[in-house]
Amino acid sequence: MRALYPGSFDPLTLGHLDLIERSAGLFDGVMVAVLQNPGKRPAFSLEQRLEQIRAATAHLAGVEVGSFDGLTVDFARQCGTAVILRGLRALSDFEFELQIAHTNKSLAPAVETLFLATAVHHSFLSSSVVKEVARFGGDVRHMVPAGVAEDLARLFNRTSPTA
Repeated sequence: MRALYPGSFDPLTLGHLDLIERSAGLFDGVMVAVLQNPGKRPAFSLEQRLEQIRAATAHLAGVEVGSFDGLTVDFARQCGTAVILRGLRALSDFEFELQIAHTNKSLAPAVETLFLATAVHHSFLSSSVVKEVARFGGDVRHMVPAGVAEDLARLFNRTSPTA
């Protein structure tokens, strides 16, 4: 069985990576898919985000990286996945994620949503928080993979992830 882990991943955090690593051990394959959302202005281009994810998951067998636009359930069917993987950091995530899961189920009854709780030590992480810390020069090396920390430093005109 294969799973689809969709998101904007702008940028990929260690919380995202934790879920990818754990799901790689649960499923025969995992498709990590970056949503191309025309309503958002991402900090990193689609190509940069795909490369960040590929670099961070290179050590994992069975993990593929791709992108999509449109409905997640349509992409799940296109990929031949019957499971959409979603991470939960806190109770506040659950209400939104449950609403999306019910909507997806109404659109594609054969596609299930599986929730995985983020590891406690990553539960405070979000891409927005990471970007805000990096924007003001904070150290994000404990929040994101090394390559992403370097990309954030370049994005915000810092010489290194801690400068």
